Amino acid sequence: MRRYFSLAALVCGAVLSTVAAGAEKDTITYPPTRRVEQSDQFHGVAVADPYRWLETDIRQSEEVAAWAKAENALATKYLEGLPGREEIKKRLEQLWNYERYSPPVKVGKRYAFSKNDGLQNQAVLYLIDSLDAQPRVLLDPNTWSTDGAVALAGISFSEDGRYLAYGVSESGSDWQTWHVMEVATRKVYDDAVRWVKFGEAAWGKEGSGFYYPRYEEPKSDEQFQQLNLNQRICFHRVGSPQSDDKVVYRRTDHPDWCFAPQVTDDGHYLVILVRKADDERFRIEVQDLPRADAKPVELVDNFDNQFFFAGSDGDEFYFVTDNGAPRRRLVAIDTRSPEPSKWREIIPQGDETLTEVGFVGDHFLAVSLKDANTHIRVFKHDGTPQKDVQLPSLGTAVGFQGRRTDSETFYSFSSYATPTRVYRYDVPTGKSALFREPKLPFNPGDYQVEQVFYKSKDGTRVPMFVSSKKGIKLDGSNPTLLYGYGGFGISIKPQFSASALAWMEMGGVYAVANLRGGGEYGEAWHAAGAKTNKQNVFDDFVAAAEWLIDKGYTRKDKLAIQGASNGGLLVAAVMLQRPDLFGACLSEVPVTDMLRFQHYTDGRFWVTDYGSADEAAEFRVLLAYSPYHNVKLGQRYPPTMVMTADTDDRVVPMHSFKFVAALQRAQAGPAPILLRIATRGGHGGGKSISRRIDEVTDQFLFLRQALGMR
Repeated sequence: MRRYFSLAALVCGAVLSTVAAGAEKDTITYPPTRRVEQSDQFHGVAVADPYRWLETDIRQSEEVAAWAKAENALATKYLEGLPGREEIKKRLEQLWNYERYSPPVKVGKRYAFSKNDGLQNQAVLYLIDSLDAQPRVLLDPNTWSTDGAVALAGISFSEDGRYLAYGVSESGSDWQTWHVMEVATRKVYDDAVRWVKFGEAAWGKEGSGFYYPRYEEPKSDEQFQQLNLNQRICFHRVGSPQSDDKVVYRRTDHPDWCFAPQVTDDGHYLVILVRKADDERFRIEVQDLPRADAKPVELVDNFDNQFFFAGSDGDEFYFVTDNGAPRRRLVAIDTRSPEPSKWREIIPQGDETLTEVGFVGDHFLAVSLKDANTHIRVFKHDGTPQKDVQLPSLGTAVGFQGRRTDSETFYSFSSYATPTRVYRYDVPTGKSALFREPKLPFNPGDYQVEQVFYKSKDGTRVPMFVSSKKGIKLDGSNPTLLYGYGGFGISIKPQFSASALAWMEMGGVYAVANLRGGGEYGEAWHAAGAKTNKQNVFDDFVAAAEWLIDKGYTRKDKLAIQGASNGGLLVAAVMLQRPDLFGACLSEVPVTDMLRFQHYTDGRFWVTDYGSADEAAEFRVLLAYSPYHNVKLGQRYPPTMVMTADTDDRVVPMHSFKFVAALQRAQAGPAPILLRIATRGGHGGGKSISRRIDEVTDQFLFLRQALGMR
């Protein structure tokens, strides 16, 4: 699921009679799964839920824990019996073993950036005095745990660069604990700011402390499942205990609202973004910080539109919004006259989808998408167009952040066959200069990336990227992996992936479809795949699969599909609707119970995208595609591996547990239905490199067996 408040655009007893080549033809005995007499009424319709007991947190139920252990043992035994593990893992390690950098950020007069030497579990945060100086380590998360399960979740430097506030996440959980370091000495204070989720630190101008959002401390037995309610913004003063932190904003009348604090570059205002859903539609309030008695002033008093804060100039604030512009525009809102009729348009809506704007060097750097590829245009402060930033090729550029007074900014660029390079952009001259470039154990020239367009069921034109080795034959023989997401307005952009490269090296085709429900073409594209329109997303994905088959890239028994989170829902739903179309399915951390998702952690935020079973019309649509409720007894399903993690507190494991239990009971064919459960793992954030490699190794072993690859 999307998380605006954090940071790209995301990623797999019983007995087996045999697990050698051709194991899918042999009998698999699945762990016995108890069924209960549970039925719920929705608008006069009785809906059975025989695996309700699997919703209990694995830490709170010995029965659930034992069942999960047996399922994991089954998956492990099957996967370990397949040939070629060491070969695949070794090549993945070789391809992953290259230097990866983040774009630098200005820290006072110095710069900070992260770097992974290659196979480090976590990237290391470095500090440099100048761009050509020798880096020195500021934070090394690899020293925090032996298994890489403790990760850096966010950073924020004070204005003068004296302090660093940084968030720490353990076992992949969305919960974060924030600490404070004195940059010059690397001294870490005793400060521990806990129960932060989907938020970051916003320093006050004077650097004495920072604003942050937090929740109440949950009960120990509900930490990873309970609904997240009653968030508020607090101010933490460096060197003081969290118990002394002052609450600066809360809404007891709306316990379901959440808040993101930001401080303007001049330190004059606290900007409060208020949301109640996962679609970046915000109310906006600002508070005059120098005035101790100042109350927040509403700039936007409804949740009708998306807003992204881009910067400010005194009392005037700049926001990217879809208000009056489905593909978004940049507007200025004055605190003294915040009425929409008084808004000043700076960058009008264009043919492309505006995704973000940086306010650097008194210029606006507007990042937009054209058919899912990045374009950057530079505008003067008054909105006068100046120039385009020239990128190496079609692909994805990320960065362009900084302060109004900066004369430089940084960005990274990559594509499916182009590893990430980092550039410095000089605002006055409009020139880019290479800052860091990795050395890789492969030749990008051996691969081809093509963007194609196909028609969905209703005639909608949908883009898709297709990558492979050069010179493949379109004779239907190529094993093909089709990836999709299609939700929450999230755009899936072309970016380099070591695992995708390894798949292509194995002779595979890697395809990524830009489905409706995403944000590639603005709000209209998103809305066409949301709520009662969700079936459009599934139809788009099926059409992508059929196009790949029709054009000779692959055939049904050679075609696999993959998706994670909302994309895991996509794979599960499509596999149930068209079990005849696919040779294998990988569904990672999926949402599968569409009638009860809103009862756990932050699932209530997803109602704006999925709808709710509380609404009769939406209930009928949800029930029609909900994977858990649409498994058919006696159906022959393709080889399927569902992947989840025991500490996933975003899409809780019960979704995977209940779905797999139903699928294993229903399976009439010989194909395996596996459940792989990562321990000390979460939804995907902060996942260590070693764990990623192990997961991809298992995925490729599973796919190679299922698709008959040699």
